[in-house]
Amino acid sequence: MPSGLAALLDDVAAIAKMAAASVDDVSAAAGRASVKAAGVVVDDAAVTPGYAMGFSPQRELPIIGKIAIGSLKNKFLILLPGALLISAFAPWALTPLLMIGGAYLCFEASEKIWEKLAGHGGGETPTDELALSSAAQEKKMVGSAIRTDLILSAEITAIALADLAERPLATQAAALALVGLLITGAVYGAVALIVKMDDIGLHLAERRSASARSVGRGLVHAMPMVLSGLATIGTGAMLWVGGGILVHGLHEYHLDLLPGLIERLGHAAGQVALIGPVTQWLATASASAVVGLVTGGIIVALLHLIPRGKHAAH
Repeated sequence: MPSGLAALLDDVAAIAKMAAASVDDVSAAAGRASVKAAGVVVDDAAVTPGYAMGFSPQRELPIIGKIAIGSLKNKFLILLPGALLISAFAPWALTPLLMIGGAYLCFEASEKIWEKLAGHGGGETPTDELALSSAAQEKKMVGSAIRTDLILSAEITAIALADLAERPLATQAAALALVGLLITGAVYGAVALIVKMDDIGLHLAERRSASARSVGRGLVHAMPMVLSGLATIGTGAMLWVGGGILVHGLHEYHLDLLPGLIERLGHAAGQVALIGPVTQWLATASASAVVGLVTGGIIVALLHLIPRGKHAAH
């Protein structure tokens, strides 16, 4: 009997070790995949606060909560099953899907730049907004935010899946689920903090302490610049990530002229003493962003300028 108990305990210990190793494997894979998707995460965090602006302060956090729930549904009900099906039955489709998503990111960023340079507004007119009730406008904005999240989450899932392609299917599923939870929590936690930052500033500005009032006024005045800076960072991140995906896709198809050029540029920039890794990353990211800007600019021209030119000719 004691020997049987010892054998059972040995089996339990072995199973526990395997489970711990599996958890470590999933955690490590999820961590690497999350880092690869960082650029899209930055854009997600930069884009989302705009959907909660313009509503009463009491509605801001509930709106962010609704978008976060919609984001989890996107990831767990649509994207995770789709990603696992692709991994199991059509792994060859991952690179072209990634490149299509990368091209879309390049287009979206380039279109933002074009609209800013051309002075076009990307949103609806005030008349359109006033025509809707507050509840209807909130529903519309939440729906729009969830659709945007679906696109960005699909790109995050595809990037993560590409990094997990060699792992067992169960590890892929667990790692993708963990990535989804971590990124959703990080993005919408940051978004909630951003949209409430002015309220925090106003609260501090009413305190008796002179230092608290000074910090509060600083927060209130800084928020427009913070939001503008986030939008700029998000646009740059889309170009860098989208261009990088396209360059990696070209390399996967052995079209190595452009990827090789960028690699040599990064290697040369990395020769700087002390800060070589930083300058190498900056050179590679900047070159990828240029690729993204050129690609997105071509798509913007095809979708906007050429049809307009044909219409003007008629």
